[in-house]
Amino acid sequence: MPEVSVVIPTYNRAGFLRSAIESVLNQTFQDFEIIVVDDGSTDYSAKEVVNEFREPRIRYIRHEVNRGGSAARNTGIKASRGRYIAFLDDDDEWLPEKLQRQLEVLYSSPERVGGVYTGFLLVNRESGKVISRRIPYKSGNLYGELVSGNCIGTTSTLLLKRECFDKVGLFDENLLSSQDYDMWIRISKEFFFECLSEPLVRYYVHRRRITTTQRAVIEGMELMLRKYEKGYFVLNKKALSNKYLSLGVIYCLSGDVKRGRYAFLKAIKLYPFGVRHYFNLVLSLLGAGNFKKVKEAKDQLALSLKS
Repeated sequence: MPEVSVVIPTYNRAGFLRSAIESVLNQTFQDFEIIVVDDGSTDYSAKEVVNEFREPRIRYIRHEVNRGGSAARNTGIKASRGRYIAFLDDDDEWLPEKLQRQLEVLYSSPERVGGVYTGFLLVNRESGKVISRRIPYKSGNLYGELVSGNCIGTTSTLLLKRECFDKVGLFDENLLSSQDYDMWIRISKEFFFECLSEPLVRYYVHRRRITTTQRAVIEGMELMLRKYEKGYFVLNKKALSNKYLSLGVIYCLSGDVKRGRYAFLKAIKLYPFGVRHYFNLVLSLLGAGNFKKVKEAKDQLALSLKS
């Protein structure tokens, strides 16, 4: 049986998939299986990419219809045979020592530790330029930390013990976004996390990532709020207020300033001392077009100051 099962969900991104698989095959640790879950791709090219490798450690599973990232990961988990499970999005890549470094940590960690996550490089897919480096540092009991936000990050950085899923269940297939955040909250209630601050993943930014789809982000955020607002998020009202602030911004950017203003008012009610809450509320009164222009101008200024 393999030590590690690597689950790669994919959907209509065969061009990216090839480099993702190669980054796993290039690992310094080699006792793994790769499970590529094709989530109903319409071009059927994912299977062709898998067949090109002629690699017996790669298994291909296909959903006949598109069911979403959570369902694809769940299919991979159910089919996996390894003691440890790792995830890699089809448009990300691992650096060669990722698995080896994570396993070294897990082998020497107490039984209560359920997984290890790493830092990552945020990379522009078109230019190849590193936009930023995410260097995490939090470890141990993260249940209280995750109230404020997803301090762990993307699924591509995690290596988890199989027991985590035996204990807390699979990914929530109702969530169109924030599936990883939801899972980390559930795991952190039962297990500790370790952290490797070194960036060992290349997380690519491009136009086709699910996180750039405003409707998916909105629906994911709303469902997370319904799921956790009264029981978990309420432990930190300032953090909960910031979640409504973020929801309001996404609403306004999508053109729905009415719902955006409602979210800003909810944020202010929860935490009336946030200056950004009032700024965004006033900005929303100028209409969706002006709201978007100001936000884009702010982003451009931030990029120019960084460069």
